Amino acid sequence: MSKPVELKAADLNHAGGVFCPSPNAKMELWNTHPKVYLDVAKTGEAKCPYCGTEYKLKKGEHFAAGH
Repeated sequence: MSKPVELKAADLNHAGGVFCPSPNAKMELWNTHPKVYLDVAKTGEAKCPYCGTEYKLKKGEHFAAGH
């Protein structure tokens, strides 16, 4: 099992999520899949249903939605 991709709050989009595959996951073109939105802000982590890559906020990072 691979290590989770650690994200800073600044890596999340305005809704608190990321798309997988992500440049942060360092995936090669040959092992990508359709783009999937993952809500990381809700629990601080999310797992891609296609490839199993796990994304999580780095320790001490907090997402605060703003206008």
